[in-house]
Amino acid sequence: QVQLVESGGGLVQAGGSLRLSCAASGRTFSNYNVGWFRQAPGKEREFVAEISWSGARIWYGDSVKGRFTISRDNVKNTVYLQMNSLKPDDTAIYYCAANARGSGYYTNPDEYDYWGQGTQVTVSS
Repeated sequence: QVQLVESGGGLVQAGGSLRLSCAASGRTFSNYNVGWFRQAPGKEREFVAEISWSGARIWYGDSVKGRFTISRDNVKNTVYLQMNSLKPDDTAIYYCAANARGSGYYTNPDEYDYWGQGTQVTVSS
């Protein structure tokens, strides 16, 4: 099992930046692909970004390309999501998730086995 804890959310003005962290404990974190998802009120959970277990492969959702950057530090067992040029539409609860499948493009929440509790990001206009 892997336990995931998100942090770094908060309130920021449009155009600002935040960095989210996803800290993992439990089994060998470097074996896991990690994705970030977000969910706004009344909307489905949306894929934001994914980084493969090695960090060699990265994917982004269309709505965040060019603004968000995902990275990982397997020594610190942490994955980061740097969010720049934030917009009010980015307001949501952000979740990190993990799976131990081979390196691949996993955009469906059902493809992840472990989830954190989420961290709220609010972007004011």
